[in-house]
Amino acid sequence: MGVSTQAAEPSVFNLSGRLAVVTGVRRGIGLAIADALAASGADVLGISRDLESDGGEARTLVEGHARQFIGIAADLSDRRSVRQLLAAINEVGRPVDILVNNAGTIYREPAVEHSLEGWDRVIEVNLTSQFMLTQGIGSEMLSRRYGKVIFTASMLSFQGGINVPSYTASKHGLAGLTKALANEWAPLGVNVNAIAPGYIATDNTQALREDPVRAKAILERIPAGRWGTPSDIAWTAVFLASRASDYVNGAILPVDGGWLGR
Repeated sequence: MGVSTQAAEPSVFNLSGRLAVVTGVRRGIGLAIADALAASGADVLGISRDLESDGGEARTLVEGHARQFIGIAADLSDRRSVRQLLAAINEVGRPVDILVNNAGTIYREPAVEHSLEGWDRVIEVNLTSQFMLTQGIGSEMLSRRYGKVIFTASMLSFQGGINVPSYTASKHGLAGLTKALANEWAPLGVNVNAIAPGYIATDNTQALREDPVRAKAILERIPAGRWGTPSDIAWTAVFLASRASDYVNGAILPVDGGWLGR
């Protein structure tokens, strides 16, 4: 579902004229972020491995806000594909103002049985490809002394989780990368931050929501009393993409209904 917008955003959140790259745009959090950014005035370059040739729902939502959508299919588990993606972004002929590194994957298996193939894929998609994209796009941001980089971190950027050692390692890595890049790039006008979603109702959490024991335990610990929605994350991304966050650097911002404070 798209993000509903009932009124124009205040000018400090106005993204008119900006170009935003959003990975993992086809569904869930990425789709909601693309919708919210477009509702705030940004054009969107959406990336997904399985993106439909016509741009699918992402194009429909973005163009519904009278903004331009450019879709590129790319496999972030393949470094050659990531390099080709960077070349394709460069060929668009417009500077990227906002980079939302949202794409991710998860592999569930106990640590003692966790395959190296599963480990490698998760680290490649969740961490290495995101560094490559940020390095490639960020270099141009630095030359202009303007840019907003947003990573999608996780509650497992703070905690250990169960049966997801590769995912936890990758999300801890993103938290560290966010801080490291912010230290280097904040003086040069580029904001680097991350959103740490709590338990959000998406495909990635379907297994948890269908487990009656785990789902009950999770819900009982969330002070807000509900699972989050992709739109809860999307409007936080608009904040981090806008002038409202110009003095926010190296933050790992939990959007978790109070989970971490419990």
